[in-house]
Formats: sequence, structure tokens, C-alpha cells
Amino acid sequence: MIVTLLHLFVSYLKIGFFGFGGGYAMLSLIHSEVVVHNGWLTNGEFSDIVAISQMTPGPIAINSATYIGYEVAGVAGSVVATIAVCLPALTIMMLLTRFFIRLHDNCYVRGVVAGMKPVVIGMIMAAALLLIFPHSADGRSFIDGWSWAIFLLALVASARKVNPILLIVLSAVAGIAIYGPWQSLF
Repeated sequence: MIVTLLHLFVSYLKIGFFGFGGGYAMLSLIHSEVVVHNGWLTNGEFSDIVAISQMTPGPIAINSATYIGYEVAGVAGSVVATIAVCLPALTIMMLLTRFFIRLHDNCYVRGVVAGMKPVVIGMIMAAALLLIFPHSADGRSFIDGWSWAIFLLALVASARKVNPILLIVLSAVAGIAIYGPWQSLF
């Protein structure tokens, strides 16, 4: 158990240190650590975690760390993963804030920030593609026609500025209606 907790801590510490650009940009890194390298979750389970993490209050990286930590090592795993993913940002922000206030107009600092923007956008795009085209262990996509229909309707509704909370509730209702327990009856 201690070895598992240590492995979980190191993995999420790495995610915390190298996950620039916020939660969505971190998704590809989280996926790489959790699904590809460690095999703690399948692609389908990871997609479910992302959906749940988006609907619950708080940052997606912290929410997913808490849930994945729980899946791997119970309550202790939740605590370890959550602390590990938060620790780098907390430490760096405490150290850099006092210097950034004085250096935010520095050309090198502006250059670093400008150079990181395209990388963050690329990482967000990679996470989007990962979630749009997931595959199960046998290579088949588990997203069906209904999933694409819900996705397209939500995309159009978002473009028309429909309230995101309403979209989440409506997609949950659609999911229950389409994939609910009565689906096995047909």
C-alpha cells in the first residue's frame, strides 16, 4: 500500500509540475500517466472521470486526482493524489508571486508567457481529440451515434449561448433516457 501511495504521489506531483495551462490542458498529461503508463484506468473510465470532474465544483485536475486516487488506493489515495497535484502550483505561486509583481513587465517574462500560450492551446486540443475519439482496450470506440448526437446538440446550444448548467442537466437526462437501466430490456 505504501508503494502504491508513493507511486501515486510521484505521478500526480509530475502532473502538477508539468501541467501548464489549467485543467483542460492537463488532461492529456493525466491520461498519459493514469491510463497509458500506469494502467490505473481504461480510456472509458478516464472519460467518465473527466465528465464527472467537469460537473462537480472545483478544478478538473483536482477533482480527477481525488477520484483517481480513490480508485487506486481508497481514501488515502484520494488525499495523496489531491495534495500531490496541488503542491507544485501552491509552492511555485508562493515563490513566484513576489517576483512576478516586480518582473511582469520584463521582456523575458513576457517571452516565456507568450511562448507557453501555443503549447497550452495544443495541449487543450490534444485533450479534446482524446475525448472525442476514445478507444477501448480492444481498439473499438465506445462512443455511439447517440453520443455524437448529444455532442452536436450541446455544441450548437453552446454556440447559441444556452446556459451551461442547463446543458449539463439536459445531457444527464438524455443519458438516463438513452442509456438507463431499461436499455437492457430492448
